[in-house]
Amino acid sequence: MKQESKKSGRLAKVDATTLRCSVNFNATEEAALLRMREQSGVASLSTFIKMQLFGKTFKEHHIDDNTRIFIDKLSFLNAQYRTIGVEYDSVVKLLRQHFTEKKAMQALYKLEQAIISLVKVNRQIVSLANDFDAYWREKDRK
Repeated sequence: MKQESKKSGRLAKVDATTLRCSVNFNATEEAALLRMREQSGVASLSTFIKMQLFGKTFKEHHIDDNTRIFIDKLSFLNAQYRTIGVEYDSVVKLLRQHFTEKKAMQALYKLEQAIISLVKVNRQIVSLANDFDAYWREKDRK
């Protein structure tokens, strides 16, 4: 009596990667290869090597520490603006509750002048950020 075997387990892939190639590098060549892969932003070394062999292009991503610091400080500044907005609302409510209208208007005028100066500074910051962005976009095109 012949037993029929049941096939179980995972189905085989249609286009399975069955071939494997090996390349030997010395230490400096391997360091150069790894540096190129890091600059390209590709996660897998084998994918990077395939891209190079078959002529697919890749982009290099340069990360500048000054750019990162600039972006962090801009994010922090935006958080401070939100805080100022919340505090502004609460100060206006307190002024109206605890002071006469004349004193409240004087304090609000001073507060309004400070906010106007902050808006001017913010416009200068946005202008500088746009210049910075334009500079790096132009530099990336080269």
